[in-house]
Amino acid sequence: MATPFLNGKISIVTGASRGIGKGIAVQLATAGSKVYITGRTLHLQEDGRGSLAETAREIHSQGGVCVPIQCDHSKDSDTEQLFARVKEENGGQLDILVNNAFSGNDIMIKERVKSFWDHPLSMWDDINNVGLRNVYLCSIYGSRLMVPRKSGIIINISSAGGSMCMFNPAYGIGKAGVDRMAADCALELKKHNVAFVSLLPGPVSSETVFTLIKAAKDRGENVQDYKSVVEKAETPDFVGKCVVSLTSDPSIMEKTGKALPTFELAKEYGIKDEQGHGPVTDSKEVLLNFVQGHII
Repeated sequence: MATPFLNGKISIVTGASRGIGKGIAVQLATAGSKVYITGRTLHLQEDGRGSLAETAREIHSQGGVCVPIQCDHSKDSDTEQLFARVKEENGGQLDILVNNAFSGNDIMIKERVKSFWDHPLSMWDDINNVGLRNVYLCSIYGSRLMVPRKSGIIINISSAGGSMCMFNPAYGIGKAGVDRMAADCALELKKHNVAFVSLLPGPVSSETVFTLIKAAKDRGENVQDYKSVVEKAETPDFVGKCVVSLTSDPSIMEKTGKALPTFELAKEYGIKDEQGHGPVTDSKEVLLNFVQGHII
């Protein structure tokens, strides 16, 4: 393991079964934090998607401390029980909360070729019940633990979709809400020395993105150009390194309330991705062309 400079810190990463959430959980644990990870499935799913158990095994194999908790973030009671358990097991301590859980990928892929007025009404809830409403709920519970201790950081995993057209309107509205949540909540939390930011990864070489590519390929679309971009895109571990750098930044309160692209953090903190990977671009125009292309 690397130098465990987060020793003694308690973290929660929601939606950590795979992809970005998994990468963040692994990096926080590698840095020494005890990490509570959540997801709807404890064991490997039939379709081969990742699981909490898989994330936990990877963390434990590297000497990290991880507590997997099966949690359906569409259910308020599950979320309430999660924070109650963390509070009870750690004497009320919570240092880092990463709101990453999102449940809209399947319907976004299924309904991709339709205009928003032809989407099922469930599109909004499938995307924003977990992706926005539950983020707010987790932030409330997290703040209740951090404020009394005058310490902590909440990180919402967002995207450039909060400031440009991406995927569909329900998705963009949700991400804009996540960013605004960080900005507005940060104003109230600042006097308690609790930071709240949004993190904006670029294209990430995750399981979900490759599922999008496969779906486009199945429709007969030419996806080679986009596949080439994604295969060299940010890895989930890179996003995790950005999170670790934020949590250990002594000047984090100067960033509170802001939406922070990973490529900017990489430059500031000197973060390197795996060989052959890295931020695709710091140009919104190129990113816009990517997300509005054939795979989206």
